[in-house]
Amino acid sequence: MFQESVHAKAFQNYLEKADFPHTPQHLYDPIRYILSLSGKRIRPLLVLMGAELFDSSVVEQALPASAAIEFFHNFSLIHDDIMDVAPLRRGKPTVHQKWNDNVAILSGDALLIKAYQELAKCPIDKIPALLHLFNTTSLEVCEGQQFDMDFEERAQVSETAYIDMIRLKTSVLLGCALQMGAIVAGADERSQTLLYDFGVNLGIAFQLQDDILDVYGNPKSFGKQIGGDILSNKKTILFVKLQELISPTDQEELEYLLKQNIDSEPEKVDKMIGLYAKYDIQTLAIYQKEKFTTIAYEKLTEIQVEADKKEALFSLSDALMHRVQ
Repeated sequence: MFQESVHAKAFQNYLEKADFPHTPQHLYDPIRYILSLSGKRIRPLLVLMGAELFDSSVVEQALPASAAIEFFHNFSLIHDDIMDVAPLRRGKPTVHQKWNDNVAILSGDALLIKAYQELAKCPIDKIPALLHLFNTTSLEVCEGQQFDMDFEERAQVSETAYIDMIRLKTSVLLGCALQMGAIVAGADERSQTLLYDFGVNLGIAFQLQDDILDVYGNPKSFGKQIGGDILSNKKTILFVKLQELISPTDQEELEYLLKQNIDSEPEKVDKMIGLYAKYDIQTLAIYQKEKFTTIAYEKLTEIQVEADKKEALFSLSDALMHRVQ
C-alpha cells in the first residue's frame, strides 16, 4: 500500500528526531532499545491514516499524536513483560531481561511521560479532546491487563468477559489511535465515534485471529510457537468456548491436561487440539472473529467521506485479518 508506506516513512523520520538524552544511560538506552524493536507500528500509522481520512493537509500535525501512541504502547509492553516474566520481545531480550526490573520500570515510566510531552506538541485547540481520549484509553488498557492477570487465577471465564478483556487490553488503543487522527483533522463527533468503533472491533477480531492462529496457523509464517497458548494454559477464545461446551467426561481429560507440561505430557498440544476438534471449536472461534470483522467494516462504511479515501484502511484491515493462515 503506497499511502501506508508513505505514512510509515514519515513517522520513522519523526521518531528518529525524538529527543532522548544520553544520560542517565540506564534510563534512556532501554527506551531507545525497545523502540528499535519495531514491529509494523500499526498504532502510530492508524493515527496518520485517521487524520488523512478527513483532511490530508493535517497529517504532519498528527505526527506528535502518533508518537504519543507509540510511546504509550511500548511503555505498556515494558511493564507487561515484567509482569509476565517474559524473556523475549519480538525475538530479542526484553528490557527487564537485558537490564533488570528496576531499570525497566523506570524507563517505562519515562516513556509514558514522553508520550504526554508529545501530546503537548499537538495543535493547541485539539489538546483537551486528545488528552481526554488518551487518558480514558490508558486507564482502560490498565484495566484490561488486570483482568487478564485475574483470569489466570479463575477456573472459568465467560466469553463475554474474555471479549471485554481483549477489548480493553488491546482493542481500545487501536480505536484511540484512529480517533486521535480524526480529532486532529477536525472530524465531527459522529465520524470520530464510527472510526473509533471501527478500530475497536477490528482489534477484537485481530486478537481472536491471533488466538486461532496460535493453534491452527502455519508455524513457518506465524512467527510464534504453534500451541504456545495451550502449553501455558492461556484462556483464549478457543479455551473459553471449549469450557462452555465440554461434557463431564471430557472435563476430566481437560483438567488432567491443564496440570501437565510438555515434559510430563508430550502430547498435550495434540490432545487439546483433539478436544477442540470434537466440539468444532475452530469453527465457533472463526465465527466470532468474522462477526467482529463485519461490525468493523460496517462502521467504516458508515463514515460520510468519499469511498476512495477509505481504501487504505480497508486494505490495511484485510492484510491484518488474512495474515499467515
